Amino acid sequence: MLNPVELFIGLRYLRAKRRTRFVSFITLISLLGIALGVAALIVILSVMNGFEGELRGRFLSMSAHGSVSAASGRTQEWESLLEQVSAEPGVKAAAPFIQMEGMIQSGRELIAVLVHGVEPALERELSGDMINMVEGSFDVLQPGERSIILGRMLAYNLGVHLGDSVILLVPKPVGDGTLEPVLERFVTRGVFEAGLQNHDGVLALVHAADVAAIMGFGAAVNSVRFRADDVMAAPGIAQSLQTKLGDDYSTSDWTIENGSFFRAIRLEKMMMSLILSLIIGVAAFNIVASLVMVVTDKTTDIAVLRTLGMGPQGVVRVFFVQGAVIGWAGVAIGVGLGVVLAINVPTLVPFLEQLFGFQIMPGDVYYVTDIPSELESQDVIVISISAFILTSLATLYPARRAALVNPAAALRYE
Repeated sequence: MLNPVELFIGLRYLRAKRRTRFVSFITLISLLGIALGVAALIVILSVMNGFEGELRGRFLSMSAHGSVSAASGRTQEWESLLEQVSAEPGVKAAAPFIQMEGMIQSGRELIAVLVHGVEPALERELSGDMINMVEGSFDVLQPGERSIILGRMLAYNLGVHLGDSVILLVPKPVGDGTLEPVLERFVTRGVFEAGLQNHDGVLALVHAADVAAIMGFGAAVNSVRFRADDVMAAPGIAQSLQTKLGDDYSTSDWTIENGSFFRAIRLEKMMMSLILSLIIGVAAFNIVASLVMVVTDKTTDIAVLRTLGMGPQGVVRVFFVQGAVIGWAGVAIGVGLGVVLAINVPTLVPFLEQLFGFQIMPGDVYYVTDIPSELESQDVIVISISAFILTSLATLYPARRAALVNPAAALRYE
């Protein structure tokens, strides 16, 4: 147990002048290194969290948090299923969904397209506030009118504007299990922008009844999609629906559909954390070096303390106090600096761009032009505790070395 004498001597050694200023310089570098490493970790992880949240929002802007479909692939009587899904706790909105793949043509341009058949009124509740309609609105999608809303990049690549006709070439399944090509003419009534190439460059929206008529689905749809109040609760909602609906239906959620992408982000976050942790590791080695030099400098003082009755464990605690204060002060400074920087990243980045005359993420290259930041208390706590433990462990070797000083040998020539 640490007693007041050991604490006083440890703090006194921390403030004492060294015979060589190099030891004090190494101590300062150790403290600054720990603070820099901790702050960098907090800021980088906050930015990575911000990018993950931004991309997750863009990925889910044109898709739902989860879906329920019949095991056969065609969901009949979807209205009753829609009521069941909407009544599930945590579900914000639900809507039917039908999908078909094909090619879209305007003039000489022929481009692959993914067509989503939606019910406008229900789809507006599901994801209307997440979709940026550049031109037109959901109201243009009416059954039988062959209206289509194109992604911004898809419309640009086709060279079409509002009122222009496009031709859909889609494979339609026939009775013997084969496919036959079907040509359908649609009129461009709107343009949307989701902010992702996967959506803006290949996606088109059509009324669900028109898609069902082309595919021969009748009144059926592929699935009923839902949006949860909390996106992180979607897997639990999907599992609950699967339990209630039984084996006749299958459920999915965004973590399954985009699992590989978000696993890649988590892996990148882990690698960035390991790389930046090396800064803290180097600073911890500096603490070891500086304390070893302090032990050498204070050999005579240690011998005097031992002759006055202080035991080896007391000497260990004296130097543990000195090293721990250096490490913990660096961690505290780093946490404060990192939290302030992480919170103000959206303000600091534009200032730095204006100061140095360049844009970090130009709009003609990236969909996300602003660097987002999302500070999570869990990251701060884990980083702080890890740094505290690492810096505390760094004091053990020099403290043990100090405890092994032989008083008789140290004072022989004094």
